[in-house]
This record gives sequence, structure tokens and C-alpha cells, in this order.
Amino acid sequence: MSRKMVTIDGNQACTHVAYATSEVITIYPITPSSPMAAEADAKATAKQENIWGSIPVISQMQSEAGVAGSIHGSLGAGALCTTFTASQGLLLMIPNMYKIAGELIPTVFHVTARAIACQGLSIFGDHGDVMAARQTGWGLLCSQDVQEAQDFALIATQSSLQSRIPFVHFFDGFRTSHEVMKIEQLTMDDMRAMIDEDLVIAHRERALTPDRPTIGGTAQNPDVYFTGRETVNKYYDAVPAIIQAYMDKFAALTGRQYHLFDYIGAPDATDVIVVMGSGALTIASTVEYLIAEDRKVGLVIVRLFRPFDPAAMVNALPSTVERITVLDRTKEPGSNGDPLYLDVRAAVTEAAEANPTMMIPMILNGRYGLGSAEFTPAMVKAVFDNMASFAPKKKFCVGPNDDLAFTSLSYDKSFNIEGKDVFRALFYGLGSDGTVGANKNTIKIIGTETDNSAQGYFVYDSKKSGSMTVSHLRFGKNQIVAPYLINKANFIACHNPTFLNTYDMLANLDAGGTFLLTTTFTKDEVWNHLPALVQKQLIEKKIKFYIIDAVKLGLALGLGARINMIMQT
Repeated sequence: MSRKMVTIDGNQACTHVAYATSEVITIYPITPSSPMAAEADAKATAKQENIWGSIPVISQMQSEAGVAGSIHGSLGAGALCTTFTASQGLLLMIPNMYKIAGELIPTVFHVTARAIACQGLSIFGDHGDVMAARQTGWGLLCSQDVQEAQDFALIATQSSLQSRIPFVHFFDGFRTSHEVMKIEQLTMDDMRAMIDEDLVIAHRERALTPDRPTIGGTAQNPDVYFTGRETVNKYYDAVPAIIQAYMDKFAALTGRQYHLFDYIGAPDATDVIVVMGSGALTIASTVEYLIAEDRKVGLVIVRLFRPFDPAAMVNALPSTVERITVLDRTKEPGSNGDPLYLDVRAAVTEAAEANPTMMIPMILNGRYGLGSAEFTPAMVKAVFDNMASFAPKKKFCVGPNDDLAFTSLSYDKSFNIEGKDVFRALFYGLGSDGTVGANKNTIKIIGTETDNSAQGYFVYDSKKSGSMTVSHLRFGKNQIVAPYLINKANFIACHNPTFLNTYDMLANLDAGGTFLLTTTFTKDEVWNHLPALVQKQLIEKKIKFYIIDAVKLGLALGLGARINMIMQT
């Protein structure tokens, strides 16, 4: 079956499937899931059909609580429904999520996992919102990159129809939702091949109708409520096998094989990290690098978090494992450990109780990446080094410098695993000057019009307009696996010369790299107006330095302050 390669972000990849497999999409915007709602609305406005030849009904409510209530009603009428949300938006849906799961109604909510406002508001990514919903009875399926955001949207939809368990399909907010990546796009025929029409009909036949009266939503007393809760056990017990079966069917269809837990690393690894989400990609590439240096290390990627399958998790570990570090992208204050850690520890301990000959490995718990904090290969190496140390920290964080409780791991910021086969570029712009939009177009053109693998990620703070933006672009012949920011670029462009007085951007430029600066000064004047540090770096690193008066050109061409196209060209 012929499929095309497309260069899109995680939100677009997910919406491609979510829209095509839904009849009712009820929305309320919240960062970073808003582009999915906007994309679905745009598709419906353009009269784009789903796989059944109808146009999904798009409705925007006045809050996420309204979204969940509306979807609950539409599901009860037999429609195939979805929505997109994150953070406090997901929390507002929790009351109805309990009801939807309790009534065994299949659906999928697509969540760009985002931090919950604690000591401050954060619009950026971690797993705090998803973990707050983990006892609602919904399945939790995690994608680690843009390709999986598309693929798992389809697997989750079909698995929910089969199991009657509703699912939250989630991926990391911003790091995956807004990363632009070249992927293989599923066709409408692919989706039709995965979705079982008999299960769709069965869902419709369970709809509320006077033709087939049923009772539901009652108030139950102690004599029956507890018993009723226990009746759902068989449905949840069946979910892992159902998910794996459809992962296998998907592999036969596309060639991409997934498992509930995937192991990457040395077959005789002694030190293993367990993680889910985009951080797994960083760990996987670091594991490959460390194995080349004779380190016995490995990684277990968690894809199905709820229902958790302890046997599958333990079976994914190499028999030689001596030390395990479970990394959570959330913080649960007051708990004996963070959520994934507690599940893994329980799984390993129960396996050892059932098998007295099994050696129980040391199990450590670490936190990373809260609020989209960077998670780099240097940090991954620090986690492995901690495991191999004489007295490892058993509960730690990696990234921040915790000088109060001293829980943080130190790491070598200079550690770098990126090869010379990837071109890396950084563009420093001002929010709303068009730099980010132009760079998105650039990386999409590279991904679409060439055989190169392409990746784009765009950094800006919560103010967005008027603050500095940094565009991180990578492209090369080999598949790019680097969900972290560029710290060594071949090319840097500065779209606002005042940044040179505030930011040490040339620290991120490789020796012999190229630096492009927009400035009103001529080539004879510009040197005397550069900060001393910049002058020193240009000389010591033997940087190729180019200037352009993009503002003057922009005014002459009628572009005003939007100099992005000039700088890109």
C-alpha cells in the first residue's frame, strides 16, 4: 500500500487519525493541545470526510467540563467521539471520565501531557495531568514521538472499541506536540483496515434508545455498589492482550512493530532505565553510544501505563539486570515514590515472590523534565553513572540543582553524542517577528522536497509575542533521534542584534561554524559594535561571519519588521 512521507508536528499527526475516526469532536482550547482542535475545525470547515464518508460535527463548549459532559451524552447516543486537552483542562473532565469508564463506553481523549499549576503556572510539558487521572479507570497509552502520536491514536481507538475501556492517548506537550518531524502518514484505507465495523455497530446498539430500554446512572446502596465495581475486572484484565493484538495487526499493516514494553540495549545489561514518553528517545540514543564504549546498559520503554501489565514489564527486562532506575516525569509530593516507580517496584517484587530463584535488582527512582525542563544525553549518562556508583542516590532528580534537599544528580554539560552526519541550525528571533513560522516552513520544505530526515523544535516562553524565540532545526540523511535542544550548531542566525548583549549564543556554535547577523552597520563598522565576548569567540572559533541589513531590505520590499523570509533566504 502506497503511503506518503509528510513533515508535520505531533498535534497534526494525532489529529489526522482522530478526525478520520470520529463523528463528534467537542473542543475547548488549552495549550499545547489547541492546534489539534483548530486542525479538526479547519478540516470540518473544508468539508473533509472521515473514513465513513461523513463530516464530523465540531462543537466548542465554554469549558473542558462542558466538553466532557457533552461527549458523555454523545457517546451515550451511540456516536464515535473524541476531544483534545491538557493540564487543568483534563482535571475538569475527571468527574465525567469516571462515569464514562464506569459505564464501559469506548472513546479516546488525546492529551498533550502538560504540567499542573503548582507553585506557579506552567504551560509546558510533563506527566502531572495524566497521573492525576490515572485512577479514573481509563486506559493510558503513551506515544514517544510524532510517528507514534499518529500510530497510537489509531491503535487506541480500535482497542477501546474492542475492550470497551475508554483511553487517554497522551504524548509530551510541546516536545512531541509541537516538534516537526518527517513521518509516514497513514492512509484512509489503513484506518479502515484497523477499525472493526462490527465493533462500531456494537457500540451503536448499546446507545440509549426506547427501542432497547436499559437502566443506568442509578444511585446504588452498599448491598450492590461494591459488587458492581468488581464486575469490571475481566474487562481490564483483557486490555493488555487486546492492545498487543492490535499492535501486532498494525505491524502487519505498516511494518512498525510496537509492544506494551519495548527493550532497547545490551542483551546482558546490568543497568536499565525504565521510562515513558519522549525521554525514551534521548535515553535510547545515549544507550547506543554507551554500549559502543562497552557499557552494559539498557532501556525499557513503557507504552501501556494503564492497565499496567506487571508480567509483560518484568519479561521485558534482561535476566542480567542488577540495577533499575525508574524515571518519572511528574512529582507526587508525600508519596513513597512517583507513580511509574511504584508500579515497577511492585511488578518486580511480585515476580520475585512468585519465583524464589529470581534475584531482586536494586530499584531507584528519579525525576526529570518537569515543566519541559531539558533532558539531555548528559543527564542520561548521569543516571547510569549513579546506578554504577558505590553509593547511588535512591531517590533523585536530574536537571535542576537542588541545593536545599540535595536530591539532584550532577552531570557533565559538555557530554555530547550527536554525530557530524546531521546539520544543526539555530535561529534567534523576536516573538511575532515571523521567525518561528518561517522556520517551520523551511523544515517542512526540507522534509518534503528532499530525502533528508528533518526535525524542527521551537522554544519560546509563555509570553510568546515580544520575547526571544529560538528555532532548533536538524536535518540529515539518517533518521534523527534527538528530542532535546541543540547545544552545538553548525549555523546560527541572530534576527535581533540586541540579543548579543544579553545572550551568549555563540557558545552554542561549533568551531568553524557560520554566524549570520542582521544589523544596520556596514561591514567596516560592525566589528566595533560587537560585544568583546562575541569578538573573542569569532576569532577563537574561526567562525565564518556574515551580516545583512534585513530591516532595510524588509522596508524596501514592503515587509516591514517581518524580516524572517530575508534571513531564511
